[in-house]
Amino acid sequence: MAEKAINPNAGCAGAFVPALERLSELQPEMLDDLSRLIATETSFPPGNGYPAFAQLAENLVSPLGFTCERINVPPELWSAPGAFGERTNVIAVRDSGKPKLAIYFHVDTVPPGDGWTHPPLELTRIGDRLFGRGTADMKGTIAAVLAALRALDAAGEELAYDPVLLFCTDEEGGLYPGVRYIAEQGKLSGHLLCLNGGAVPRIYGGSFGSMDFRLSFFGRSAHSGDPVGGINALEEALAVLTALTKLKSSVETRKSQIPSPPHLEDRPLHARLTLTAASAGSKGSALPGQFHLIVNRRYTPEENAEKVEEEIRNTVAQAVAGTRLLGHDITLTGHLAPVSDPTGPHGLRWQQALSEGFGWAMTDFRTYGSSTSSDLGWVQKTGQKEILLGGLSRPDRNVHAADEHTTLSDLMGLARAILFYLSAGFESDQINKE
Repeated sequence: MAEKAINPNAGCAGAFVPALERLSELQPEMLDDLSRLIATETSFPPGNGYPAFAQLAENLVSPLGFTCERINVPPELWSAPGAFGERTNVIAVRDSGKPKLAIYFHVDTVPPGDGWTHPPLELTRIGDRLFGRGTADMKGTIAAVLAALRALDAAGEELAYDPVLLFCTDEEGGLYPGVRYIAEQGKLSGHLLCLNGGAVPRIYGGSFGSMDFRLSFFGRSAHSGDPVGGINALEEALAVLTALTKLKSSVETRKSQIPSPPHLEDRPLHARLTLTAASAGSKGSALPGQFHLIVNRRYTPEENAEKVEEEIRNTVAQAVAGTRLLGHDITLTGHLAPVSDPTGPHGLRWQQALSEGFGWAMTDFRTYGSSTSSDLGWVQKTGQKEILLGGLSRPDRNVHAADEHTTLSDLMGLARAILFYLSAGFESDQINKE
């Protein structure tokens, strides 16, 4: 969908000209924030950059009047192969007695990976496009929110809500995401706005659960030219790969009632099983004594998580039984719970704010879900049903791939949407009262 130009003197936006002007003037500061956020590496795995990012977040929000609290997830909850370093989350609160709006960010990114034509940990601007790991998913949203808050303060706008900023760890596949721990400790207050979505006119319809499994198979190393007593772990594990591929065919017939996104053209969302990484051996002259495999399972809200895990374990155990392998191990290394029906009373206000911010018509909006996953499923399990969704991702923005980028236009669109939503003056006759 093409981006539409915003006329700040038209419609609801006309009442916010001073704040919108301040926001435009703050573009250089917003881009400087984004540059600093990207340069602070928080790749998961391993996730060892969280304390440094927590310090940066505190430095950015403290001048805006926020009080910060660090919350570390206990190691016994998140420890898994490939993960190390403190899991430092930050809750930043500005409390004037108004109802609270919790704004969620996950601070981790996937590792930069190969294939970049721009430095992944530096902000590169080419015209309207802004390149760097995390620009779209989702450090760019932090810069947009900070710019909106500065503009509101500079224009003297009264806020409808006291913002609570959640800088959370281990969304990108971690075993115990930070927002889960925050919610389970009773530290989540107010309704919730998640900015881990897209710059699209979407009403959030829910998302799938996700499990990551690390499978290890053990044979016996030996000389490949004279393999006396050797057991090739890779070759013996081929039976397991065959069994998992057969299970994949069965799993992917399981459909969900969650409304599917527009690009699927009314085809239903379905469960997924994917073999995502494999490793064994190091040279041609030796049989590999171990073989390691990563399996990702996306499960529908209609499926039972315990049965999903049991199915994987049983499939592997049955396949291994017919091999010469000396043993095997399965470790659950990441788990995100599904999100079911996140609609609630604040949805229309957020929809109107997005409409004003990005220039979309209210008739552009559609309700749909996704077979991707969110750590906010764990939040729902603590009783917080409503989750508003926005963000900077679009299909062409290379999220999780080389040359990830967003645009300055989308950054400004999201910042405007936040500005409208937070402002007490946005409670107009154009939207229903809460």
